[in-house]
Amino acid sequence: MNFIEELTWRGMIHQMMPGTEEQLKKEMTTAYLGIDPTADSLHIGHLVGVMMLKHFQRSGHKPIALIGGATGMIGDPSMKSQERKLLDEETLRHNQECIKRQLEKFLDFSSDAPNAAEMVNNYDWMRQFSFLDFIRDVGKHITVNYMMAKDSVKKRLSGESREGMSFTEFSYQLCQGYDFLHLYKEKNCRLQLGGSDQWGNITTGTELIRRTVGGEAFALTCPLITKADGGKFGKTESGNVWLDPRYTSPYKFYQFWLNVSDADAEKYIKIFTALPKEEIDDLVAQQAADPGQRPLQKRLAQEITTMVHSAEDYQMAVEASQILFSNKAQEILHKIDEATLLSVFEGVPTFEVAKSDIEAGISLADLLVEKAQVFPSKGEMRKMAQGGGLLINKEKVADAYAPASAEMLLQGRYIIAQRGKKNYFLLIAK
Repeated sequence: MNFIEELTWRGMIHQMMPGTEEQLKKEMTTAYLGIDPTADSLHIGHLVGVMMLKHFQRSGHKPIALIGGATGMIGDPSMKSQERKLLDEETLRHNQECIKRQLEKFLDFSSDAPNAAEMVNNYDWMRQFSFLDFIRDVGKHITVNYMMAKDSVKKRLSGESREGMSFTEFSYQLCQGYDFLHLYKEKNCRLQLGGSDQWGNITTGTELIRRTVGGEAFALTCPLITKADGGKFGKTESGNVWLDPRYTSPYKFYQFWLNVSDADAEKYIKIFTALPKEEIDDLVAQQAADPGQRPLQKRLAQEITTMVHSAEDYQMAVEASQILFSNKAQEILHKIDEATLLSVFEGVPTFEVAKSDIEAGISLADLLVEKAQVFPSKGEMRKMAQGGGLLINKEKVADAYAPASAEMLLQGRYIIAQRGKKNYFLLIAK
């Protein structure tokens, strides 16, 4: 597989230094991509870079994932309007371990293949540097004029930010440049990959390599991902879409991809999956012929949910998506986990009720009228039940005065009450 050709048809190349393709054709090449360890999980904004590393390894080259333990203590000013908080070493190490577990789903770290992936942390070599050593051995090779010309610096100094720019942040590109020099010398790393906002930092590294050891190194960036409507990719009302199920459930993760627009689905399926071109072209043709079936969104959601989570999590997300209108809804409700249950019914009216009342056999009429205001009156509830419009956990209940029981509790604490076809209520027993 030709890495440059693969990224080109997928729309994943923004800028590339001359000679990059020739270097990759000449020999197995080592490349690295930096990952910011500010959290103990990646989010989908990181996935473009991770997929670049995946395609790089699939093309027979060696990927290195660099955790920015040292640079994470500084904060990259690129595309940022203000300085961010700094992390301590213990937090950074924890975050690194969590990130590696996620990357192992995309990259082969464990085989004895010559192009097996590696993970490194720049804190391991930067912490030994004294300030005087750094400004003498690294700083003298890059002029202030060169650093000031970078877009990331110019934007922060042009008045767009009231806070200006600290020396800490100003030195960031030197630190990242030194990472490239270190990996060039220690691991024969010849290429750095990154987002288009990193171009200035990456080329500082290639310049540092040229000036200090006379070596030749290369740079390749991918475009920043946007949505067709101009909105920010990867953000929802509740924040980032995370890869860790503690922060974004597999169901929500699946739903995010399932609900992207047709235009975005056609772009994203090239970027966020490893499906071959012929298969994607076929899906695009199917979408054009019958957009209502949404084959692009369905396949995109399947591929990426399975890759990030598992085939089982994907299947559960599909089933959970069908709860509201599936004839197997009762069975699915008792099978899904708590996080998925709460995700499916997020936003519906919620009431807290006493678990002791339910275990004592309180009548449904008392439970759903007096303890939780699901129905305005017992008379209306009785009529609704007789007409088939009262459902508990998707099961019709004809007798409004039937007793509640602990067996009704999903996950030992939830009841889904339904009034008519579309009105759902979540009862939480405490």
